[in-house]
Order: sequence, then C-alpha cells, then structure tokens
Amino acid sequence: MNTKLSIEDFRIFCTVARMLHFSHAAQFLGVTPGYISKRILAMETELNCRLFHRSTRQVTLTEQGERAYELGMRILDNAEELHDEIMATQNEPRGVLRISTSIGFGRKIVAGALGEFSSRYPGIELRLNVVDQVLDLAKNKIDLDIRIGDEISPHYIARKLANNYRVLCAAPSYLANMPALTEPQQLLAHHCLVIKERDHPIGLWKMTSTSTGQTYNVKVRGPLVTNNGEIAVAWALAGRGIILRSIWDVMPHLKDGALKLVLPDLRQEANIWAVYPERLSSSAKIKLCVQHLENFFSGNGSLAPAKKRQSLSS
Repeated sequence: MNTKLSIEDFRIFCTVARMLHFSHAAQFLGVTPGYISKRILAMETELNCRLFHRSTRQVTLTEQGERAYELGMRILDNAEELHDEIMATQNEPRGVLRISTSIGFGRKIVAGALGEFSSRYPGIELRLNVVDQVLDLAKNKIDLDIRIGDEISPHYIARKLANNYRVLCAAPSYLANMPALTEPQQLLAHHCLVIKERDHPIGLWKMTSTSTGQTYNVKVRGPLVTNNGEIAVAWALAGRGIILRSIWDVMPHLKDGALKLVLPDLRQEANIWAVYPERLSSSAKIKLCVQHLENFFSGNGSLAPAKKRQSLSS
C-alpha cells in the first residue's frame, strides 16, 4: 500500500498526542500551529479517520488516535534504532548540550559524571545549570534534566537512571532530648527540617512502610525551613531536628553515626531520572549522555542502578 505519511508526520502526531495541545506542540517543534494543523489533517485524510476530538477547551485522542499513537511510537522507535546504527559509523557528535539538575545532587554526583562524559566526548560543549526548582525545558532551552522524584510531566520523556529513596534521620544529640518515635503522626510533636526543593510540596512528607505497604501523609512543621537540601542536612547534623532526605546524600552520615535513622521502616520513593523533551533519536548528544549516565550510576556504590531500563514516553 502506498502511503504519503512520513516519519516527520508521526513525530508531529506523537508530540501533539503527548501534549494534547496543538500550540504547545508547535512551540516545542519550532513550527507554526497552522503547520501542525495542516499535517494532522493530512494524516487524518490519508488514514480516513479522525485522530483527535477538538473543542475550544481541549484536545483528546479518538479511539483510532490512541491506536495510531501506539503504532506511531513503534515506528519512531524503529527509526531510532536505525539512527543509532548509522551514528555508530559516523564521526563523533559535536555541539552544545544544556543540562539542568538540583544544586546538591549536581555538585556531589552529576558534576563528576559529566566531567567524565566531557573527557570522552570533547566535541560536545556541556552547560550545566544547577537550580533547586523545576525548569520548563522548552522555555529555558534545556536539553536534559537530571531529576530526583517520580512525578514527571506527561509532556516529557524520561528514562530511569537509578533507584533512590528518602529516609527520616536525625542527630543523636537531638534524639536524646526528644520523645521516642513509634509512629508517623508523632512527627507532629518534633522539630522537622522542612525543605522546599524543586517541585516537592512544602512540608508534606509522603512515606510508605516497607513491611506493610501502608502509605502515610504527614504535614510536618518546624522552626527551620530552607529551599536548599545541603543547608537542611547541616542543620540535622547540628542537632536541630529531623530531616527527610535522599539516601545518596545521608548514607555517609548514617555510616559514621553522625545521623541515625528515625522510623526506619518508612521511606519515600525518589528515583533518579533523565528527563528530556524529545525522543533520543532526535539528538545523538542527548542519547550518548543518557547512556553515559546509566553506566555511571550502575557503577556508583552510593546509588542502586535501575534493575531494568524504564522509560516514560507519554
């Protein structure tokens, strides 16, 4: 069967299907909304079906659109595989790669990983932006965000780099002078060191029991609040209160006894992801960097590598 559909058509369609917004997709792809509408209409004409329900308020996929999205993603995956094989025979990629991450994680972990990557691929100019807030990747022209936490916008694509979780801990000097804790709600009677970091809700600690699977939501308070995790850890070490912090950050302090676990059965999942606005097939630079980070984390003793490759593409 002859078809006029191209890889570019499927890329446009799948972008609109992910964002469910023609103008946002156009902005992301660097084209006009009119061009997007024209290509989607051409696809619908070629396939003799409607792919989207359109109204003044929202855009949603039709049943045929859902099926087309499934198949379209497969086509793009095959194109990515072809691209990879061709790239393997070509010269080393060059150009600017803009990356963002949080301040503490960037300084302690990501900076070293990217230093190794730069040595391996000197033709790529890395620009690392560390900030304790989630940036709009398209608006800020960020190619790749290294993110802690499993809440990721469906507008982006993400690949899990490593397993991570947050634990409750405090200095022995603080625990010696406060009532012992046996259940999560008792945190309300303690000084909790609150972090407003990136997109995490301030003071709301969501934790799960590793033994029972029960989930607890505790709205904690305390006299010290910061938007910087390193400051909060310093407060915890000084005996100022209880902190909920990633295991990669507090493990050295737990090992040397400077901090002790509180309610050790509880943890908060906070895995590490590579988040990007377009499929890896669109950029050899991003693909190489994500692969390098996967390998880096698999060999990092303070982090558990993802057991299998996990991606979020919708």
